[in-house]
Amino acid sequence: MLAGEDGAQLQCCVTVEQLNGSGQATRRQVIRKASVILGRNEFQDIILRVHNGKVPQNYHLKEFRLFTKFARDGKCTVKLLPENIQVLMSNCPPDQLSLFLKTLSIKHMAWQNNKPLSDREKLKAGLPRRFEAISPLQQKDIQKVNELRSKEAPKGLADRTNKMTVAGTRQQAKRSRSDSNFSPVKANPSKKPTLSLPSRKLNKEQAAVLSAVLSGKNVFFTGSAGTGKSFLLKRIMGSLPPKGTFSTASTGVAACHIGGTTLHNFAGIGSGSAPLEQCIELAQRPKVLQHWTCCRHLIIDEISMVEAQFFDKLESVARSVRRSTEPFGGIQLIVCGDFLQLPPVSKGKEKASFCFQARSWCKVIHVNMELTEVRRQTDQTFIALLQAVRVGRVTEEVTARLMKSACHQIEKDGILATRLCTHKDDVELTNENKLQQLAGSVRVFEALDSDPALVKTIDAHSPVSKLIQLKVGAQVMLTKNLDVARGLVNGARGVVVAFESGKQGLPRIRFLCGATEVLKPEHWVFKSGGGMHLSRQQLPLKLAWAISIHKSQGMTLDCVEISLARVFESGQAYVALSRARSLEGLRVMDFDPHVVRADPDVLVFYRRLRKERLLMQASMDDFIGSSNKENAW
Repeated sequence: MLAGEDGAQLQCCVTVEQLNGSGQATRRQVIRKASVILGRNEFQDIILRVHNGKVPQNYHLKEFRLFTKFARDGKCTVKLLPENIQVLMSNCPPDQLSLFLKTLSIKHMAWQNNKPLSDREKLKAGLPRRFEAISPLQQKDIQKVNELRSKEAPKGLADRTNKMTVAGTRQQAKRSRSDSNFSPVKANPSKKPTLSLPSRKLNKEQAAVLSAVLSGKNVFFTGSAGTGKSFLLKRIMGSLPPKGTFSTASTGVAACHIGGTTLHNFAGIGSGSAPLEQCIELAQRPKVLQHWTCCRHLIIDEISMVEAQFFDKLESVARSVRRSTEPFGGIQLIVCGDFLQLPPVSKGKEKASFCFQARSWCKVIHVNMELTEVRRQTDQTFIALLQAVRVGRVTEEVTARLMKSACHQIEKDGILATRLCTHKDDVELTNENKLQQLAGSVRVFEALDSDPALVKTIDAHSPVSKLIQLKVGAQVMLTKNLDVARGLVNGARGVVVAFESGKQGLPRIRFLCGATEVLKPEHWVFKSGGGMHLSRQQLPLKLAWAISIHKSQGMTLDCVEISLARVFESGQAYVALSRARSLEGLRVMDFDPHVVRADPDVLVFYRRLRKERLLMQASMDDFIGSSNKENAW
């Protein structure tokens, strides 16, 4: 089990405050590196233990309130009501904090139902003092609490919930030290919320990558399209402390998907084409320098589009501004991407070098790992076809299958296939023409941006446009995961069937997955250069008669039509084909085997990577075998 996965322990910063009657802190203790453990005493009461490495402090969780509004940022507060003490936790790995809070809430609810002993009964029992960590959440715990929620009287449930949980955070507590300004979360008697354990677990390969990251190694992990690289990256981000962790990507849209910024914005050295001395000066500007000096873990997604010279420049800048001789200035790197997908953008006629060809790559990256289990597609024939295309190997069988797909009828319920194009101009022209050809009036939806003066920066990061024009019959796709269980995911295809009456006139969309939804504006938040947070509120939609291959990276499309006649880069054909969920949902027009190319330098790199993996696996097998023999003797 990985660190923190049991839900009963956290490593974070803790501030313990003793409050007076007015809610003001009269005493404050700050523990920069604390262990926070959920446990039980000899009477099975729930205890919150805060350990500074020397003397543990125990807090009885009988009546308390949780302030969890900023839990996604790794912050929460537990306020002990009778003692008037609050424990403020910060810099917690967000995923671990979420599981910790869920464990606390469910275990506390079950404890209350078991009718705890009174103080008199505890005195009479005379049991020796004991503390043991609380057991991890099991399905039976979830089931028991769900049964309690459905059976109990609404008022009783609401009373119990309000005693232990309110909405708020440390920031709110600073603004007001009075309980009256915190609004309790009230149970809705008409709704019976059901709890569940996290549904999607890491497979063995993904768990090995996460384990290597948590051990402090600089890791590059790769894999073909659909092997869960983005899913794993988000789990890694959720397992690292927010303070000192910077999430970046080579493109603005990819950065937005992981809630980060572009690598160029983080670095603050522009395109990196300037001389090293000038780049160092740029990186020493106050706001940029703060990023470099605070950074402990740097995540880089879509590494295939980062050029080798830029990577070397970053490595030199990192050592200089951090005043460290360690590779990359001692920053832990977590690098993700597939070099057999889109390559770096070439400057003129000169071919751009891949990141693994950088002089500093081998010095910086400690571990190379590859994910091989494909999750996007389930048809083994289609998976084998894509793997062949990925390495540029197009057999007669592959050619025959792709040419046959030109006859596939993949339209359904008025939802047409999305055409993937190699050039952005073709996409814009196709979508504009198709929208104009529809009858009826157009509805325009304008985004609400946090800073209208920075609309170009927001456009570069946001997966949705400033203006979205729609008509009934418009082909659209989702640009955000709304409900994964129902198939409402990034890339889900649909058609506008109506607009709601009223001022907003929100669109009603019928999706290929069978759901019909009225879509409301969603929020996207990302960082610009200098660490400023920008946001856009807009419908999570884009027109989907056509989309560029570059913009489709990371998406899963239900019905897609591809024309590969104008493919101009290695890996471009593979990226386009691998967007499809199935061969039945794919239509390839004018297929030419000669457009399928894989860069020979990348093929050599992956052959070496796999050879190293096989050698490592063989040595591990030998070690295990010899250990078993010794044990047998």
